[in-house]
Amino acid sequence: MTDILALYADRVMDAATAAALIPSGAKVAMALGVAQPPALLKAIADRAEAGEVDDLRLYYLLSTAIAGDTVLRYELMDRIHPYSLFHSGIERSLNARALEEGRDPVVQVVPTGFQQTPRLLCEEIGVDTLIATVSPMDADGNFSFGTNTDYAQPVSKTARRVILEVNPQMPRVSGDCTIHVSNVTALVENPTPLLEVGKAASQPADTVIGKLIAGLVEDGATLQMGIGALPDAVCAALMDHKDLGIHTEMLTPGLVDLMKAGVVTNARKTLHPGQTVFTFCMGDRSTYEFLHENPSVAAYPVSYVNDVHVIGQNDNMVSVNATLEIDLEGACCSEHLNGRQFTGSGGQLDFVRGAYVSKGGQSIIACHSTAKGGSVSRIVRRLAGPVTTPRNDVHIVVTEYGVANLKGLSISERATALIGLAHPQFRDELTAAAHEQGLI
Repeated sequence: MTDILALYADRVMDAATAAALIPSGAKVAMALGVAQPPALLKAIADRAEAGEVDDLRLYYLLSTAIAGDTVLRYELMDRIHPYSLFHSGIERSLNARALEEGRDPVVQVVPTGFQQTPRLLCEEIGVDTLIATVSPMDADGNFSFGTNTDYAQPVSKTARRVILEVNPQMPRVSGDCTIHVSNVTALVENPTPLLEVGKAASQPADTVIGKLIAGLVEDGATLQMGIGALPDAVCAALMDHKDLGIHTEMLTPGLVDLMKAGVVTNARKTLHPGQTVFTFCMGDRSTYEFLHENPSVAAYPVSYVNDVHVIGQNDNMVSVNATLEIDLEGACCSEHLNGRQFTGSGGQLDFVRGAYVSKGGQSIIACHSTAKGGSVSRIVRRLAGPVTTPRNDVHIVVTEYGVANLKGLSISERATALIGLAHPQFRDELTAAAHEQGLI
């Protein structure tokens, strides 16, 4: 223990000193979401503002205000170059401002599925630096990545520099989610509240869709839920179910509520029985407190959690994800809006495919029938952006107007079924488009 404490003491420094270890031209992997380290990011931003570092290439998914207020400030974009693998409102705002000023986009998009991210960062891009928030060290010298194992833990094994912010608010989680102090370059202690994310505002259609999906879920099924009001509504509608399990990329407050209520027991899981498996978590303080040293919860890298063949080992796997639009043949775009990158592919396709590999599994794509206050149909003749989930993979589609299982349907039957899920005011228009395209 004395040797471990000596290793720790040797690596502790203030944020400015740690940030100075990152040279110009470095390829930096920044942790996702809650694990973005505020003290380190401020110190990096201060160095860039002072002209002490240049050409930093920053790779990450899902930035939050922690990054938006520091390294992703617009005035730093000539020295810090963001490469986003999954946009939030921060990247959308930065690129919109650049467009207004006649500049090229200041944030570059790197298309990828979530499961591939560790290999992409370690092998294809070759990031040399990791920055992340971790829990305090245990007696064996290990830090837990807590809310964010995802790509942070795999990158920590290959990066030349691993600079961690130690925060006692970060929960200690079991699973394959740790790093030993001997593998760390620098440590910055920063006791500060973790970022909290509340549930998205619900609409009446969410409740309807949530009940329809809950009706498809059998007792004992294993769940994956995406992000947003729709998956939260599904969780709320599942409160009368029994012995559900969880194997999910994102652990949400809605899923944690099911665990607290005893609806999720993981008792019937065929992989990791008795444990909820996740790769990252975003929620409120009570969510993080629930994770801390909870033996019924385990975190693993996204390369494992989102692996199609791992997902498929869970019998009766049910995957629920939202989309932005669906074309008449069943293909989904879940990441592009108004001609611009809106979010990213995330793990949607990973779980769509994994759930269908599962014995008795089903993947569900859900969306409201309309957007923009009812003025635009989400079921469209052709997608306006890239295909996130191909028509070959889409299984069940749900809107507030019903449920359609597309597997085994012909193109004509698919178009007819999807028109039936559209808002009535758009059905004639979609039927005419289907005839025009030779679909029906």
